Amino acid sequence: MPLQNRVTPAGEIVATPQRGTFTGNRGIIHDPATRTLLSKRWSTPAWITCLCEFRGWRRKVMSKRSWTELFFLDEATAFAAGHRPCFFCRREDAKRFRAAWEEGNGVSGISAKAMDAVLHAERLDRGKKRLHPLPMPMQELPDGAMVQADGESYLVTGGKTLRWSFDGYRRAEVDGAALLLTPPSTVRTFQAGYRPVLHPTASA
Repeated sequence: MPLQNRVTPAGEIVATPQRGTFTGNRGIIHDPATRTLLSKRWSTPAWITCLCEFRGWRRKVMSKRSWTELFFLDEATAFAAGHRPCFFCRREDAKRFRAAWEEGNGVSGISAKAMDAVLHAERLDRGKKRLHPLPMPMQELPDGAMVQADGESYLVTGGKTLRWSFDGYRRAEVDGAALLLTPPSTVRTFQAGYRPVLHPTASA
């Protein structure tokens, strides 16, 4: 049985056999004795995205009283759910993200804690995923932004939309009114030049 540790663009954590290309966490949200999730879906406002391989370290997933390993199809999915790059295992990516965040959001000297506070307000609405109005026509959104329409999630890249699934992306037109999944501050970071890593199916 697959563990319940795979994250959707809407931030939900589900059980599915597919693993994804990035890992990350929201603190400790599992019981190591049963390797099942607790009722809470986060224990810290620092929601981070990490490398699946780092320094050859290996962990038995959800087996210790340590951070709960979550998995994402790609970095765009993690961003849509409200995560950001880890300053430990992805230090250079995190530094590039912070620099683009500062440029895109018109701030300087921002700390990881301050970014987390902004993201926490933008990703949640009374415990549920917060959706935002589109800040521009959908086709003009920067590459890597994600939207939701009729319960489906879509990636925007090159002015085109691709429907998200646990197996990857496929070309599809958005049917119905769309709302923004990716936090607005992150979208502005993309506009300032940060390019999230996309699953290979995004360019297939």
